[in-house]
Amino acid sequence: MGIVDHKLNEKIQEFEEELRKTKYNKRTQAAVGLLKAKIARLKGEKSSKASKKVHAQGWTIRKSGDATAVLVGFPSVGKSTLINKITNAESQIGHYEFTTLDVIPGSLEYENVKIQIFDVPGLVEGASKGRGRGREVLGAVGVADLVILLIDATKPQQLEAIQNELYEARIRINQKRPDVRITKKGTGGINISSVKLTKTNKQIITNVLRELKFNNADVIIREDIDVDELIDVIDDNRKYLNGLIVINKIDLISKEKLEEIKKKIKPDVLISAEKSIGLEELKKKIFDKLDLVRIYCKEISKPADLGVPMVLKGEATLKDACLKLHKEFITKFKFARIWGKSVKFDGQKILNLKHQLKDGDIVEFHLN
Repeated sequence: MGIVDHKLNEKIQEFEEELRKTKYNKRTQAAVGLLKAKIARLKGEKSSKASKKVHAQGWTIRKSGDATAVLVGFPSVGKSTLINKITNAESQIGHYEFTTLDVIPGSLEYENVKIQIFDVPGLVEGASKGRGRGREVLGAVGVADLVILLIDATKPQQLEAIQNELYEARIRINQKRPDVRITKKGTGGINISSVKLTKTNKQIITNVLRELKFNNADVIIREDIDVDELIDVIDDNRKYLNGLIVINKIDLISKEKLEEIKKKIKPDVLISAEKSIGLEELKKKIFDKLDLVRIYCKEISKPADLGVPMVLKGEATLKDACLKLHKEFITKFKFARIWGKSVKFDGQKILNLKHQLKDGDIVEFHLN
């Protein structure tokens, strides 16, 4: 570690310690916001220097199927056992840590959808700083559509540790990018237009922006944000991913302990991969959390093939469906007839490519 890196680390630690000691209230709100901004600036400088020096050898993830999920957890939490049970993967299983030393892909077929699931090496505390090939693991996490956080029922404290590592790696689980737009300009200072703010105020926002070298900017804030969310928007290098909290090895704890965990952690699914408990519920949760839209295409005067859906993601539109079929569908699109939940009546004629589709829709495309 060079002298500059050492000084950066010392400064970051100094500010983080000051932040820990500062009790958050209305009086200290501005000071806390500025401390967070200083830490973000220094971490940005450190990250920039590191990326110029070293490019860690990461894994090449070949995505396939309709969506991708990744299993994340500490060593020996049961990831290999789980992926072998719910997919066609063959991940080595051993009763010792770090059995998985590479990315193991498997395919889960559920409700006519092919979901690729990756088993990656176990995380360790300090992974976001590079410990235990942590940056490679977290880099693999970033390409997924869904993160499955697998927690050992006998070690529920793992959840907070994993969430911290993901957060430090700029991965935001079950969050959406704040609705904030920042436009830099040459002069004129900082102008802020916002909804009512309860977690921060315009002066704190101005101070944070200036600390992060935004001295002249127009800022439009359309939701009630806090300083952390503001910094995320300013840095603009966060990944926002859906996540599932899954407690494994429930067969190893008492019912009383399990109830305690459920109240404290509020997991999405309780399973025992070893005993095949809760696996069907887990598959359904994975499918639901991916928020996929299956549509079925039909030719004019012919029935739809209900066995082979076109799978789209999120708030899919007719335009998305056209692009997936062929880019020429956009220019040749005349209208579509739709049967399903997205229309008022079956066979409705839709002219607008922005029409939002619903899962299970049958679509008949009419082209020029």
